[in-house]
Amino acid sequence: MRFEVLTLFPEMIIDYCSQSIIKRAIESQVIYINTVNPRDFTLDKHKKVDDTPYGGGAGMVLMAQPYVDAYESINRIDNSKTIMLTPQGSPLNEAKVNELSKYDQLILLCGHYEGFDERIREIIKPEEISLGDFVLTGGELPALAIIDSVSRKIDGTLGKIESAEEDSFSNGLLEYPHYTKPREYRGYKVPEVLLNGNHAEIEKFRYQQQIIRTKEKRPDLFKDYKQTQSS
Repeated sequence: MRFEVLTLFPEMIIDYCSQSIIKRAIESQVIYINTVNPRDFTLDKHKKVDDTPYGGGAGMVLMAQPYVDAYESINRIDNSKTIMLTPQGSPLNEAKVNELSKYDQLILLCGHYEGFDERIREIIKPEEISLGDFVLTGGELPALAIIDSVSRKIDGTLGKIESAEEDSFSNGLLEYPHYTKPREYRGYKVPEVLLNGNHAEIEKFRYQQQIIRTKEKRPDLFKDYKQTQSS
């Protein structure tokens, strides 16, 4: 999987991806991450990439030329998807992460300031994705969320691919609780069913816990899950 990130702050991407699981995935060549800075493509001698909006208004707008030229500098492969990170996009969820993991290349456009010149959308025609109904100072955090979540779906990133398959949302429910040593801590004990070695009982217990957790913490998800099961 190749991730190409158009960003004015490549250090934000590089620093995060130089740690932990993502770092190991890069070193083992499971994923590849490249940053492209639109500032390197601006025709302005001062490396300016934004300007005041036509029609007036507060803030600055990202100029079309640096972003379009930066985008067109990327060598696109056949199974590729371009994504613009914006509050106007559809929310990122597990289904979308699974869909994105099927591509061989994801090109991620990170915005800043008041957003993109509309002609960037019109020329590049990206899919737009959002982390939720709130506004961030830039698109780097959403880009990293996509890199992290999608990478987990790529065989070789995690120690066992089953770890991703058992995550929250993988079956429409929140994940079951986990325990490790010691068996008792401050009066709280590990449930006995997890200690008896009966895998059928353990699986049943974990599924019951998923139901309970989802119903309590995310009744919206639980409602969708029930509808899915009854259909």
